[in-house]
Amino acid sequence: MFAFGACSGQRGAAQAAGSYPIGHGVTPTQDSTDLPPGVKPPPHPLPRATLPPGVTEPPAWLGHRALPKRPDGFGVIRPTPKILRDRQFATTDLLPRPPNNRFHWSIQPVPQDVLARSTWKPGCPVASSDLSYLTMSFWGFDDLTHTGEMLVNASVAHDVVNVFRQLFVARFPIEEMRVASQADIHAPPTGDGNDTGSFECRPVTGGSAWSQHSYGLAIDVDPFQNPYVRGDLVVPERASAYMDRTWRRRGMTFPGDVVTDAFSSIGWGWGGEWHSLKDWMHFSQSGG
Repeated sequence: MFAFGACSGQRGAAQAAGSYPIGHGVTPTQDSTDLPPGVKPPPHPLPRATLPPGVTEPPAWLGHRALPKRPDGFGVIRPTPKILRDRQFATTDLLPRPPNNRFHWSIQPVPQDVLARSTWKPGCPVASSDLSYLTMSFWGFDDLTHTGEMLVNASVAHDVVNVFRQLFVARFPIEEMRVASQADIHAPPTGDGNDTGSFECRPVTGGSAWSQHSYGLAIDVDPFQNPYVRGDLVVPERASAYMDRTWRRRGMTFPGDVVTDAFSSIGWGWGGEWHSLKDWMHFSQSGG
C-alpha cells in the first residue's frame, strides 16, 4: 500500500505565522492572531437554528459505537447510517475560531504538550525535532471558519500551509482538523471517524512497513467522504455509501478538483489514482 522512505532535506522550521485575505496572493504578512500552542478552550457549540440547510449537529453516538473486529483487525463493515450518507456536521471547536474570514496560519516546533498527546514516541522513524506544529484556518460544513492543528514533517510545512490556503480560498469543507493521539490509534473501531490530519506513527494500512504518515509526509482529507477501499475492506467501516463517486457530495475529492490540484501543485500524489485499491482521502509526497 503506501510506499515509504527516509526523509531527506529536513529542516527545523522557525516559528512563523501570517494570514491571507480570501482570494489574494500567497505572500504572508505578520499577524497578531497567532494561536498559543496547546490552547484548548471549551468548545463553542453552534446553535442549531443557525445551521445551513443540510447541516446538522453530530449525533451523540458518533465515535462511541464500537464495531466487532474482523480477523484482520479492522471493524466489520456496516451499512452507512442514513445521517452519514450525505455527511455534513457542524464543527466542534477545539481551538479559538479565526476572528474574520481570512486564512490565518502558524508554523512552529512541536510544543512538548502537543508532542505528549500525539502518536510520536521513541522508535518512530522521524525525530520529533523534524516535525512542525501547524495551525490553519479552514471552512467547516457549517459555512463558518475554524482553526485546525496538524503535525507535519518540517521540510514540507510551508507547502502544506499553501495547500490548505488554496482549499480555504475555495471554501472546501473540512469537518475537523486535529492532532491524532495514541488513544485514537488504539481505540476500538467505530467506523465513523473524519479527522483531516497528517502525522500518525503507525504502519501502512494492512501492512508492517512504516506509513508515510509516520514521517509527516502524507495527509488524509475528510476520510469519511473519501474512504480507503481494497477488496471487501472499507475504512472508515461505515463509509460504504461514499464508494459511489458518481453521487457528488460536499467534502469528496475528485480528479482535477481544488484538492487534487492543490496537492499536485506541491508535487504530491493522490491515492484516488491507484489501480489495485482506492484511497480517496490520501495525499503523499511519495505518491504512494
